[in-house]
Amino acid sequence: MGLLDRIRGDGGPRVAFIGIDGVPYSLLADNAEEFEHIAALESEGAGGPMDSIEPPESSACWPALTTGVNPGETGVYGFQDRETGSYDTYVPMGRDVQAERIWNRVEESGREATVMNVPVTSPPERGIQRMVSGFLSPGVGKAAYPEEIREYLEGMGYRLDVNAKLGHSDDRAEFVADAHDTVEKRHEAFTHYIEEDDWDMFFGVYMTTDRVNHFLFEDYERDGPYREEFLEFYRTIDEYIGEIRRMLPDDVTLVVASDHGFTTLDYDVDCNTWLRNRGWLSLQEDPSELDDIAEGTQAYSLGPGRFYVNLEGREPRGSVAEAEYESVRDELAAEIETMESPDGEPVIKRVVTREDAFRGEHTEIAPDLVAIPENGFDLKAGFSTTDTVFSSSPRNGMHTFDNSSLFIDDESARLQDADLYDVAPTLLSLMDVNYDRGNFDGTTLVK
Repeated sequence: MGLLDRIRGDGGPRVAFIGIDGVPYSLLADNAEEFEHIAALESEGAGGPMDSIEPPESSACWPALTTGVNPGETGVYGFQDRETGSYDTYVPMGRDVQAERIWNRVEESGREATVMNVPVTSPPERGIQRMVSGFLSPGVGKAAYPEEIREYLEGMGYRLDVNAKLGHSDDRAEFVADAHDTVEKRHEAFTHYIEEDDWDMFFGVYMTTDRVNHFLFEDYERDGPYREEFLEFYRTIDEYIGEIRRMLPDDVTLVVASDHGFTTLDYDVDCNTWLRNRGWLSLQEDPSELDDIAEGTQAYSLGPGRFYVNLEGREPRGSVAEAEYESVRDELAAEIETMESPDGEPVIKRVVTREDAFRGEHTEIAPDLVAIPENGFDLKAGFSTTDTVFSSSPRNGMHTFDNSSLFIDDESARLQDADLYDVAPTLLSLMDVNYDRGNFDGTTLVK
């Protein structure tokens, strides 16, 4: 550790946060003998499940986790959001996150942050000591700031993401090898900058775990042909976390967390086809996008499980009068709850209204309803003339609202009833950074 570097700051306690995207707590708890380093982190500190957000989409989850507030404040609701007063859609990027990120709070307190591979952070912020944006970044050259970190990453072959297309093959050996290569480079970069030791907060995310879960989770849960490869990948993740824990100085608390849970996927559910089959949605000829909604539409959907009333005065071709909004929404929610699979199984666990799910200054594009599915059903939202509601895809794993993971290397932590919004205030508390509790939807989990 560089003495001058530590004198530079206020000498306060530090935090290293390691994200393991989409890793369910039950996977780690049920295989504690396989993942000894994570098990030790829990037994010597604290660990347990926590709830995610509604809907549990990574593009919305990571802004919520890194700000401590719900999508009504972050302004990010999913992988695809719609423009206000329009059917135009866009993919939210870092600049679309309206709430203050935790690393900005750290920097404002006079401390330094190194941030690497967090989804929905592109382009990298220039006000942060070091930053490498993650998921959705166009390439390492544009993802890394400042120049010295860009040069290092390009020189060592750093990769922003796994090649997910390899998972579409029945033979997934190449996909597994690619996942290992990707996470190995991620870990090499993480440990390099952790050893630089001129940060007060290190915040890095392994997103490859989510990718492996999407294509191999059924193999794990149902003893498929790639079960051992799945477990071996997680043994590698466990070793990496153990190595990071060993190398951290005494003034650093390690926190490990995922943004949502995971389970086996049985059916993709096309919610817009379901709406069209039931007379709620009409599409123009040769549809391909939200703007192809036709006159007379009462409702439409965006993934995952976000439903919108086509409201007069809010949507360009809105057909539902404001006076009828509540009754139409209630009718839609009741009908969504009756959705059944081809096997006669219930598809929907619950339907939540926008008022119950979201609050804040950026609710103008919030969905009117959010449907949380039962395990096994992934709620999609295409725009086509197919009549097929239930289908399968190369993916065999899906996100869940519950069962995300949280581990804190602090025996005073209390994780009962924890949720994603608690992470940001907890990290600030561990660093002794002052904050207004009213700025967060969550609360600290440490004394």
